[in-house]
Amino acid sequence: MKIILASNNPGKLKELRALFAPLDFELVAQGDLGIPEAAEPFHSFVENALAKARHAAQISGLPALADDAGLCVDAFGGLPGVDTAYYATQFGYEKGDDNNVCALLEQMQGVDNRRAALVSTLVAVRSAQDPEPLIAVGRVVGEITRTPVGSNGFGFDPVMFVPEFGQTFAQLPTDVKNANSHRGRAARAMVELMRERWL
Repeated sequence: MKIILASNNPGKLKELRALFAPLDFELVAQGDLGIPEAAEPFHSFVENALAKARHAAQISGLPALADDAGLCVDAFGGLPGVDTAYYATQFGYEKGDDNNVCALLEQMQGVDNRRAALVSTLVAVRSAQDPEPLIAVGRVVGEITRTPVGSNGFGFDPVMFVPEFGQTFAQLPTDVKNANSHRGRAARAMVELMRERWL
């Protein structure tokens, strides 16, 4: 089965292709089909992911899978949340992973409560009008380090210390990180939902 992945993020694409390999689904990036990115006007991951999935399915006529993910920092009342990708731009930086990390560490100087969660919400639809979208959420709770550690991964991986491993996500081997990341947890749940409902 061919499924449109409603994302142009190369890190997400690579991760999700590996995670969905057991289903023999072909994940095709929306950009490969000339599908523009959808608007993400909502304040929750699930609403934005659903909007992206419906948008990709509408234009392609194929089933679609969308991910909306972000960092939720306790000390900031759960922010940046859905605005994670653009976090750095609030502080005068250009959009980008390295700038996001830099801005986060600057904003957390002097903050003792460093608890945070990486959250991934995956939504899959069979068609743009699918009345029963599949929804899977993955969440990893950890602490924001005071400096980046490790060179693997992307996004906030170098500053997300995961107590169960005693390391940041950027220090973990790719297969371990993928299996235990917020996206990995959401993808495993989604694979089971697809097996149960779509196959």
